Order: sequence, then C-alpha cells, then structure tokens
Amino acid sequence: MDVDLSRLSSAERLLWGYGVTDSSHIDLDAIANDNGAEVKYRPLGGCEARLVARGENAIISVNSASNDGRQRFSLAHELAHWICDRKTGSFLCAKEDIGPQNAIARSVEADANSYASQLILPTYLVEPWMKDRKVNLDVASLLAKDFNASLTAAAIKLVKQATVPAFVVCHNQTRLAWHQRSPACSPEFYVTSELHQDTDAFRMAFGGVMGMSKSKRESASRWISGRDVFRLEVNSQSIKLPDATVLTIITLFK
Repeated sequence: MDVDLSRLSSAERLLWGYGVTDSSHIDLDAIANDNGAEVKYRPLGGCEARLVARGENAIISVNSASNDGRQRFSLAHELAHWICDRKTGSFLCAKEDIGPQNAIARSVEADANSYASQLILPTYLVEPWMKDRKVNLDVASLLAKDFNASLTAAAIKLVKQATVPAFVVCHNQTRLAWHQRSPACSPEFYVTSELHQDTDAFRMAFGGVMGMSKSKRESASRWISGRDVFRLEVNSQSIKLPDATVLTIITLFK
C-alpha cells in the first residue's frame, strides 16, 4: 500500500506503526493494551467513558449500556486522552463531550474527538475506499459497516472527504443541532436553522417515521440559504437517529 507518511495525522501514524492497511486491522482494545491501558466494559452512570491513570498504566472504562458504535468511539476518545494528554490527569467524559460532531472547536475534548475519528476512520484508508462512490447515507452506511463505525461518524467523514459540494446536517424539532460542510462547498451557503415542512427530515422529526429515506432531488432552498440558491437543487437523504434527531446528507448541483 502506497502511503505518503508526511500527510498522516498522529492517530494515523499510530495505526500505520501497527501495520494497519485494512479496516479489519483496527483493534482498539489491543492498541490500548499495548499502550498500558486496560479496557473494561461496564455500566457507567452519568458518563460514556472514564479514564483513570496511575503512572504508566491506566484503566479505560466504557459504558456497556451504549451501542457498539458509541462504545467504539468512546474507547477511541479515551485512548486519545491517554496517548496525548496523560500528563494532565484523569478524565470523566460525558455523552456531550464524546462524538465526531464535536471535533471542530479547539479544546482538549474536541482534539480527542478528532483523534478518535482518525483512529476509527483513518483518511489513508477512507480515501481509496470512497473512490467513485456517491455522497449519501447509503454509502455512509456501507462505510460505517466496513470500518465498524457509527453512522454519524461515517457520514461526517464521508462529507469531510468529499470532492463535491455537500453538507451533513443534524436537526431536532426546533433547530439545527450541528452541521459539517465539505471542502468543496462554497462558504456563501448556510444551512437553514429549521427543517422545511416539505422534506422527509421534517416528517421524521415530527412523526413516527423511522428508517432511512430514499435519496431525493429537491429545491436547495429547502435546506440552504445564499446567493442564487433558488437556481440550485440538491439530493437529500435522511434518517431518524435513536436520540430522535434527524441526520441528513445533502449534495448540491446546478
């Protein structure tokens, strides 16, 4: 596998050092153990994961009540703290601290989320995987399955690596919870703060509709604002998440 090592993030360099050349090689429990951290899965009240360090060893506790994708990201998040922040003490990370959507603003927790995202979905493996694939939730689901990641993490990675104008957005009934745009997306466009009543996402948020919608072509003005947006259309695809928010990937075209 031909990889430019100078382009790798610190998390990717860690994986490369372990000989990871396929998504199936990413064993976070083994990496943690090799770095002196014992991983335990058990019920945790009030947090998703906990790191307790003592000298050169640590115990990482992961909430056993969470789903597999959440557990895996929580472990990667605490592993990031152990590898990058071990001199700053122990960490007790709540649900709102851990998540790929919280890796934008610079902070210790955001940096840990960014590191965790690269551990689970390393760019040097995701880029070739994405070749000639579309940017929608169907493909994000395949990415999540192949890399044993959550759908949210996979959708964010897909959009961040996309070469076409695209957004991944998450709404609740009252507002836009968070969003991420692709590098190819013009900064002139902004995601609307509220769901448009004619979108599948609106029907999911306010009704009992579950499952994933089909990719749908519709007016871009239902999703974004900006100059000449009325001339544009998007493909949109949505899914209602277990926390009742609605995740959508939209791609733009003229």
